[in-house]
Amino acid sequence: MKLSQFRFDLPLNLIAQNPTKKREDSRMMVVHRKTGQMENKHFRDILDYFDDKDVFVVNNTKVFPARMYGRKEKTGAKIEVFLLRELNKPNRLWDVIVDPARKIRVGNKLYFGENEELVAEVIDNTTSRGRTIRFLWDDVEENKKLSYTPTQSKSSIFMAIASCAIPFHTLRSPVSFQYK
Repeated sequence: MKLSQFRFDLPLNLIAQNPTKKREDSRMMVVHRKTGQMENKHFRDILDYFDDKDVFVVNNTKVFPARMYGRKEKTGAKIEVFLLRELNKPNRLWDVIVDPARKIRVGNKLYFGENEELVAEVIDNTTSRGRTIRFLWDDVEENKKLSYTPTQSKSSIFMAIASCAIPFHTLRSPVSFQYK
């Protein structure tokens, strides 16, 4: 099985920019295993699908806007960088996943933003698609002018890269739940 088999393109219009006012109003898709029937419900209805001996496990992780699009130096090839975690704040080092990985090698410079205002250098290969990159800038104020993708706000990209307090972004996508 290959990781590429799990690629899913989510249309931008299905990504909410703000959470619902009441969290219990978020949507939930219920799939009945025996029949394959699907129902659209609200999260407030979730207890209707549990017995008294069932266990409900909550994932309280948060997502920050971490996908960046840019270009590789010299060739201008389009690249995608997904920020995983900050490795070293003072040195601006990040663990990332890159695509296409075969085009991004140690020593390459990557340019982001409409006018390529933000530059990063690849300093290590960590996995087949993983890299360690260092963001290069002297003046943090200068990088507040970053351009952004439709799924991100300008301030959230800057804060993610500059390692300020990262604003967590909530997606209003359906919760999948399989009923026994």
